[in-house]
Amino acid sequence: MLRLWGILGTVVFLIAAAILTWPSFFRVERTFPMAQIVSFRGLLALAFAAVAVLALLLALARPLRGLALAVATVALVAAVGNAAIISSRGIGTDTLPAKTDRSIRVMTWNTAGDATAPDTVAQIAVAMDADIVTLPETTIETGEKVALAMRDLGHPMWAHYTDYPTTQWDAGSTTLLISPELGDYAVIESSLDGSSNTSTVPSAVAMPTSGDGPIVVAAHAVAPRQSYMKYWRDDLQWLADQCVDDNVIMAGDFNATIDHMTNLGVDGGTLGRCVDGAAETGNGGVGTWTAQIPPLVGAPIDHVMASSHWRPTGSLVLQSMDASGSDHRPLIVQFEPVD
Repeated sequence: MLRLWGILGTVVFLIAAAILTWPSFFRVERTFPMAQIVSFRGLLALAFAAVAVLALLLALARPLRGLALAVATVALVAAVGNAAIISSRGIGTDTLPAKTDRSIRVMTWNTAGDATAPDTVAQIAVAMDADIVTLPETTIETGEKVALAMRDLGHPMWAHYTDYPTTQWDAGSTTLLISPELGDYAVIESSLDGSSNTSTVPSAVAMPTSGDGPIVVAAHAVAPRQSYMKYWRDDLQWLADQCVDDNVIMAGDFNATIDHMTNLGVDGGTLGRCVDGAAETGNGGVGTWTAQIPPLVGAPIDHVMASSHWRPTGSLVLQSMDASGSDHRPLIVQFEPVD
C-alpha cells in the first residue's frame, strides 16, 4: 500500500512539475495561479533544485529510496528545464551597439508614480540617447518635468499622455516622450477617451502626423491579481490588436512575461505582429520586476516590441537604478529599420 501511495505521489508531482514548467502546453499560462507562478521562472528553477537536493537526502533512508530518487529525478529535470528556458531568452548583456543615423532607441520605465525623481528619469534617458520613452504610472505633470530636464541636457522631447481620472494614484496615467526628430505625433482620440484602451490602467497610442516615424504604443496592462484576471487577459489581447501594422513600436509595463503571450502572436510575432526586442537580443530572461530581488529570479514583465519594419540590434536591462525608488528596472532596446 505504501508503495502504491509513493507511485501516486510521484505521478502527481510529475504532472505538477510539467504544468509549472510548460504551462502553455496545458493552456493554463493565463489562468490563476499558474500565471503568477510562471512569472518567476528563476525562483521556480531554484525551488525545483531545492526539492531535488532534499529528495536526494531522503534517499539515504532505505524505505524512502525509490520514491525519493523518482522525485529527485523529476525535480532535477524541471529545474534544468526552467533554467534552459530562461537561458534561451537571454540572461543579460551589458552594452548597446553603437547608434547609427537610422537607429531608434526605446526606453521604458514604470516609475512607480513620484517614487522616481524626474531629473533621474531624464538623466538616464539622455545617457541612453533614447528617441522614445514610455513611462507607465507617470502623470503628464511629471512627464513634462522629465521632458524639460532632457531639453536642458540638450535632448528635447515632446510629451504625450493618457489618463484615467477614476484610477487611483499615478497608475491612472501613462506618459510618452518622443523625439522631435521622429516628426509630430498625436495620441488618438479612442486612446484618450478610453473607448479603445486597456481596461484599468491606460495605454497611449500615438500616431505620426508628419514624417514617417512608427506608430508608438505606450503600454500598461493591469496586474493579474485574482479578481482582475479577465481584465488582464483582455488587456493583453487589446495590446496584441494594436500591433497589426508593419511599422509599430510598443513598449511599457505589460504585467506579463513571454509565457503569458503564447498564442497571442501573429505571423511569428510575440504579441500581435510585434517581436520582443529583449528576447531577440539576449535579455529576455532578465527580470525587470521587482528591482528588490536579483534580476535572474525576477519577472521580465516590461517589454519593448516592434513589428516587421524594425529589427532589434541590442538591449539593456539597467540594474544600476535599483535604488532609484521605482520597483521596476529600465529597459532599453535599439532598433534598425529593415530595408
